[in-house]
Formats: sequence, C-alpha cells, structure tokens
Amino acid sequence: MTTARLGDEEYRALATFRTELRRFLAFSERVARDAGLTPQQHQMLLAVRGHPGPGPASVSDVAAALLLRRHSATELVNRAAEAGLVVRTEDADDARRTLVVLTPAGEEVLDALSDLHRAELPRLRAVVAGLDALDQG
Repeated sequence: MTTARLGDEEYRALATFRTELRRFLAFSERVARDAGLTPQQHQMLLAVRGHPGPGPASVSDVAAALLLRRHSATELVNRAAEAGLVVRTEDADDARRTLVVLTPAGEEVLDALSDLHRAELPRLRAVVAGLDALDQG
C-alpha cells in the first residue's frame, strides 16, 4: 500500500506536536515534583482515580495503565501506600487481587495537580487541532 508523501506543512505540524507534547510532559513532571511526588506517582494516582472499570483499580489495572510490569506497579503502589497516598485492600471476590484506593491525602494532591494540568490543556488542544490536516490525508 502506497501512501502520499507528507508536505512541508505536515512535517511542521508533526514537529510542533512532538515539541508541545514533550513540553507538556516536562511541565507535568515538574509540577509533580513540586508537589512532592515522582512523575510516576502522579501518573499512578491519576490511573487509580480515573480507572474506568466497575469498582476500584487493581494493581494489575495500574500496571496496564502505566505500561509497567506487575511487580513494578506493586512497588510503586507500595511506596505510595507508605507515603499515605493510597490504601491497598484485598478484593472480596478474588483474594489474589489487590485493590488500590486513594486516601484523602492522595485525592488532595491529585486535585491540585489536575487543576494545574487543566489550565495547560487549551494550549495542547490548539496544537492537536493543527494536526487535523494530517488526519484527513
């Protein structure tokens, strides 16, 4: 299957998108550290709070959301539990599963970080809108 070559404008849009995406990620990492979290802890809190499934997220759900191996997610959850950001509980329906729930302290720090991120989204949306031409090609 042959695809049409990209033009200069499309390459500029892709380059701008990559730059702005990296800028957003750097911003996210900085504000997480400023809040006393590692970037992965922030991502984990967001994955737990934003878990789409019925009931709380499991450690396996956290691993899948963060593209981690289960043992790495377990360590991340354990450190967050030690910091008072989450609590781990046994799944009443399946004792092999460990569920993860935010504590009030975890909710508070995630709320503050999410407010900061929400303020950055309009700029990122504008960049993504510039990619519409690529999507049409």
